[in-house]
Amino acid sequence: MILMTGATGALGRLVAVRLAGRDDVVIGSRTPEAVPAGTPARLVDFDDPASLAEGLAGVDTLLLISAGYGEDDVVIARHGAAIEAAEKAGVSHIVYTGLSAAGDHLAYALAHRWTEHRLREGAANWTVLRNGLYAELLATLAPAVDGRITAPLGAGRLAAVAREDLADVAALVVTDASAHAGRTYELVGEEAVGGAELAAALTGATGGTVSYEPGTLAGAREAFTSLGLASFQVPMLVSTYSSIANGFMDATGGDLRALLGRAPRSALEVIAAGLREQG
Repeated sequence: MILMTGATGALGRLVAVRLAGRDDVVIGSRTPEAVPAGTPARLVDFDDPASLAEGLAGVDTLLLISAGYGEDDVVIARHGAAIEAAEKAGVSHIVYTGLSAAGDHLAYALAHRWTEHRLREGAANWTVLRNGLYAELLATLAPAVDGRITAPLGAGRLAAVAREDLADVAALVVTDASAHAGRTYELVGEEAVGGAELAAALTGATGGTVSYEPGTLAGAREAFTSLGLASFQVPMLVSTYSSIANGFMDATGGDLRALLGRAPRSALEVIAAGLREQG
């Protein structure tokens, strides 16, 4: 039996669609009543040890989609509890969706690296899917307002990856987990996208002229702070801009094409298509 977590998140929803209809898949969620009708679901709450023990009973393979962003101690505690419960339940293989190696400069990298270390030291077989940053995230972080993109990306670029491609890989790997035991896959895009490329793509998608006029990190921090975000979220977002702007997130290639068996989706096309859908 395969159990996946995080099915109500942006990535998890897409993976769940790909696994729907299989009689060996169950969804683990803290809100199982919110899982679409017809999909088997169990209560699995990373903050509730009893639910983990019951929810993981009889599971052979766990797809552990990272437990959202929070302070490091919160995320580490959740991942640690899930892995420990899986080991006690006799789960033989854990597939974890983490963060690409290029993301080590991001403020939210530490919990991902801790989780990888915990898996390697644990009793279960493991596979790590090191996901690059989403093309959809870049579109959110660098929107065009009044024909201008002012996100502080500098001259940097991001090897952005389509969320749909990452969902395809997760579904492929978790349904044939033994073939991927002990592997760590780097899942980044094959094109590096910066502010200028993004502006050109949005110009084509909207029919109007979009320019790129990068702002400052201080300006971005002030804007995010004014939104009333949780205190840990602001440095996460600002570190994302800074890592891209300073050339740490532009490495392309990796294992995505080989696992998919086809060319990855174009990040720019994904962003443009999303904009057209909104319009």
